[in-house]
Amino acid sequence: MVDNKSKDDITTTTSSTEAANIYDTVSQNYIRIVDEFTKAQPQYTQSVSNLQLDCIAAAKNMIQNMTSAQKTLASNGNVPIVTPPYTNEFVKQSNEITENIVKAIHINNQLTVNAINAAAENFRTLNRTIESVTEFNTSAAKAWNSILTVQQQHFLHKQ
Repeated sequence: MVDNKSKDDITTTTSSTEAANIYDTVSQNYIRIVDEFTKAQPQYTQSVSNLQLDCIAAAKNMIQNMTSAQKTLASNGNVPIVTPPYTNEFVKQSNEITENIVKAIHINNQLTVNAINAAAENFRTLNRTIESVTEFNTSAAKAWNSILTVQQQHFLHKQ
């Protein structure tokens, strides 16, 4: 059997293969870089979580030490910080304020979680959109290549 491929056909096939290899290499390299970031993500998450727990512990310790020092000062110095007629009202208002702050924190936490979940869903939607656009572009490129090949063949046969 005789090989009917011209030098231009071989060059085009070689160029296409080399271009495909370049794109595969670039894709693999970028994915490798992202994978390296991904490997460190659990450590970052744990470090941030530990930092948050340390901040919480420091805040609790500061509150306990501050109120303990004030209590000691008031009891040893015979200086009344809150006079008895206002004590009950102060405790009541303090409890109401605390309850309102706790409710606000709960609402804020829910809003934050909902915003994070919405952002995650947006990334999933973006990913599906990218896949759809890539599929469309691939189909369009194949169609154009098919049309151009037919035109090229038609042109070559006329010569």
